[in-house]
Amino acid sequence: MEHTNKENLLSKDSLPSQQDQPLTEIADIDADAPSRLWTKEFLILTACNLLVFLNLHMILSSLPLYMREHYNAGDFYVSLCTSLMALAAIVSRLFSARALELGKRNVILFGGLLIALLGTIGYYFSATIILLLVMRVIFGFGFGMYSTTFPTMVSDIIPRKRMGEGMGYFGLSTTISMSMGPLIGMSIEKQYGFTPLIIIGSIFILILFPLAYSLVKGQDKKIAEQKIIADQRKLAAQAKAASEGIVVETIDTPSLPAKASKFEKKLLLPSLLNFLMSLTYGGLVSFIALFGKEAHLANPGYFFLFNALAVIAVRPFSGKIYDSKGPKALIIPGAVLLIAGLLLLSFAHSTLGLFGSAICYGLGWGALQPTMQTWMIQVVNPHQRGMANGMFLNSLDMGVALGAMILGAIAGITSYTSMYRFSALFIVLYILVGIVYMIKAKGTPAQTQHSIHIKIK
Repeated sequence: MEHTNKENLLSKDSLPSQQDQPLTEIADIDADAPSRLWTKEFLILTACNLLVFLNLHMILSSLPLYMREHYNAGDFYVSLCTSLMALAAIVSRLFSARALELGKRNVILFGGLLIALLGTIGYYFSATIILLLVMRVIFGFGFGMYSTTFPTMVSDIIPRKRMGEGMGYFGLSTTISMSMGPLIGMSIEKQYGFTPLIIIGSIFILILFPLAYSLVKGQDKKIAEQKIIADQRKLAAQAKAASEGIVVETIDTPSLPAKASKFEKKLLLPSLLNFLMSLTYGGLVSFIALFGKEAHLANPGYFFLFNALAVIAVRPFSGKIYDSKGPKALIIPGAVLLIAGLLLLSFAHSTLGLFGSAICYGLGWGALQPTMQTWMIQVVNPHQRGMANGMFLNSLDMGVALGAMILGAIAGITSYTSMYRFSALFIVLYILVGIVYMIKAKGTPAQTQHSIHIKIK
């Protein structure tokens, strides 16, 4: 959907006091905008996002053992397989976000799906580890394109006052996929081999084509309808003001700028926090199976199952807390839970210890990940949401990529147990950055948004 950036330019001295209320109604012309969250479009977009990340994490978590057994690959190549895909996604988002800002949504969405499909099928034909890495780059390039588009589309249909709650539920699909995907992928590979994973991953992408087409068609129709409604409201506002002897000028920010806007510096802080948090996940998704062998754990993939259950449990509450109190209320508690989860995992030598660590980590991740994404969406103008979602996903993928490489190197020198203890230091740094932010943000007044610009002549 298309929205405009809004700011009320009225001053109390501009009008007699008896006319303040009518102009408030004029300015807030979208006050009666629908607040329903669980629409058909929201549900379809959430399902699309679930398939997107299930495909990613089912294969990503299974590749380390497959590479070790099929190519006799060491830790360096295992981490490189994760990192190259993430870096390719990051590069593709650099232009995807700008293309979305300029209204090239369909090209980015369907082009990305096609490229990712080719990369996924290409795994089957990769006879050498070099070819496999090439397919990872191709897949990552396509993934970076369409994974930016779906969150941008959903942020456009969520009611503004329920953005934290809405993005929380939408982000639940991402986190469940990140948690359940590895468990499903490792189980399928163990029972049937890697080829069925390629087939299932390809089917997921094929399903996305008709779902995405239905969304694009429906959103284009609603955009046209909303433009007509917005024009009617604008004319009604002008007529009402004119009837009261007030001359007004309405000024709309263009929904599709002629050129992409400059980078928004307000995205840097939440991007940094998301990056630090994602460094730890890179160590989990890349090495949890190998850690299980080292710690003699029968089913290390169950970490992701209980992680997902914890995420589901915390997500309804964290979104509402964000909407009422903002990100400051979630940063420290969520980070403490992440540290507890990593430390418990490093000491886990039984299934019970694995479950406890997974629950702690899941509660922290489930509270913080949608917080970072919603925060980034809300600090930019509506037409910059592609940029915000691109930055969120880039910081996530960069964290996973560098986390896999850094923590893999540490594991090679020490052990996977020591690696997870070291990774907790990233979250300590997260807390320190968060404290600095809260100190600086203390007492800063919240910004209020309205519907149109009104100047009194």
